[in-house]
Amino acid sequence: MATGGARRVEASSSSKMRIKAFPTSMDERHINQTWEQLKRAMLEIQKKNNSGLSFEELYRNAYTLVLQKKGDLLYNGTERVVKEHMLRIREAVIEHLNNQFLSFLNTSWKDHQTAMTMIRDILMYMDRIYVPRERLDNVYKMGMTLFCQYVLRYPVICENLQKTLLDMVKRERLGDAISRPQIRDACQMFVQLGVGSLAVYEEDFERAFLLQTREFYRAESEAFLAENTSATMYVQKVEQRIEEEMKRAYQYLDSSTEPKVVAVLEEELISRHLQTIVNMENSGLVFLLTHDRFDEIANMYNVLSRVPEGPKAMSQCISTFLRERGQNIVRESGSSNPQQYIQDLLQLRDRCNVLLTALGNKQIFRNQINADFEYFINLNPKSTEFLSLFIDEKLRRGTKGMADQDVDAVFDKCTVLFRYLQEKDIFERYYKQHLAKRLLLSKSQSDDQEKSMISKLMAECGGVFTSKLEGMFKDMAVSKTLMEEFLQSTPVTPSLDLYVRVLTTGLWPTQSVSPRVSLPEEAMAAFNVYSA
Repeated sequence: MATGGARRVEASSSSKMRIKAFPTSMDERHINQTWEQLKRAMLEIQKKNNSGLSFEELYRNAYTLVLQKKGDLLYNGTERVVKEHMLRIREAVIEHLNNQFLSFLNTSWKDHQTAMTMIRDILMYMDRIYVPRERLDNVYKMGMTLFCQYVLRYPVICENLQKTLLDMVKRERLGDAISRPQIRDACQMFVQLGVGSLAVYEEDFERAFLLQTREFYRAESEAFLAENTSATMYVQKVEQRIEEEMKRAYQYLDSSTEPKVVAVLEEELISRHLQTIVNMENSGLVFLLTHDRFDEIANMYNVLSRVPEGPKAMSQCISTFLRERGQNIVRESGSSNPQQYIQDLLQLRDRCNVLLTALGNKQIFRNQINADFEYFINLNPKSTEFLSLFIDEKLRRGTKGMADQDVDAVFDKCTVLFRYLQEKDIFERYYKQHLAKRLLLSKSQSDDQEKSMISKLMAECGGVFTSKLEGMFKDMAVSKTLMEEFLQSTPVTPSLDLYVRVLTTGLWPTQSVSPRVSLPEEAMAAFNVYSA
């Protein structure tokens, strides 16, 4: 077969070799013969009888037609051949609507892909030269478009395919076993027919799939809740369904569908029933909080936090619960029993720490719990005094049987409650009074614990807040030094045991009117010895 620019070698009568050019033009008869040869080859390829074909020769024939400016004949002729084949496939698929429909359609599709790949290889030169110049679809894409137009989107086939696939998905959701590979093959066909776009997949399958998904789970969720199921069981059901749909998407849907189907489930199973789940009687969040079921609370949060409004709904419910519990503590022990009152608050705060762990320690819950404690602690005007009395009791009587780190943990918790007090200046006044008594009457069990508590207060409010408390300790240290020096230096032994404290004016709590005291003679004599 001649090709433009090619050469052939001939032998002359004198047995010498010479090169002779092929003709640079072809007559119409030769052109038609070349096309008919290509057409017959395409038909054989479509019938899967391609073993006897010479693809090299067919490529040269297509190359020659393009070179002879017959690209339109080759392209349009190929399109007609493929279209006619699509019409034959369509009739065959319709005959199988009620008999191995998916299997036959998938086989027809894969055979068509194979045929178009071979035809594309034969017409590679046309794809490279003629198609871009004329702004046409390449041969393979043209074949995909024709299959989509004349087979897949033929009404009876399209409707039956969509219905078959959706029925299979629904049956699987109801617990029946199905052929997942058949759905996967169909979905891959939709995607591949888009040739770089998901438009066919989205329009012909995904849109209907997501609509059915919404309807299915809306009905299921309403039926499940109507059975008076518990919140915990419902949450477990939601987790199960989301996991199933993610697995389903991975196994036979396009990957782009997974976030879309999960979003549908989150809306239908969670958002639409959010308040019902949270406030469910005898199993909702209040019930779980009351019975310290923190694992179940964690599961609820993991599910409800999938939607933006989920954490907020839980936070509001927790706030209502905490404020009620806090107000009960204020009513029951907040007026006359400082030890019980503060201990109850600390225990409630401990439970909240466990709760925060179950909730992932998220900021929304930390902020709400802090706001709730601040609210009900400051409902009680005695909270400042009672907190100081609680600390005073621990520092005077000690914490028997407790390790140092456990004692420190108690004071850390007290510091947390101190943080909630709005009138910290009043607390400082009470704390100074109680500290003065402990120091002057030698009632403190440990200077280290005293100083540790003061350092915690300083960390909360700064050095100005604790400067007088620290000054009181310095006065005690100075007084001790002076007393030791006095006992070592005086030649006169006082007639009674004497211990003098020298206090800085302004640091220590004072009474508004100093009492007039008449010292006994012996006490006065001892005082005069110290003052001398």
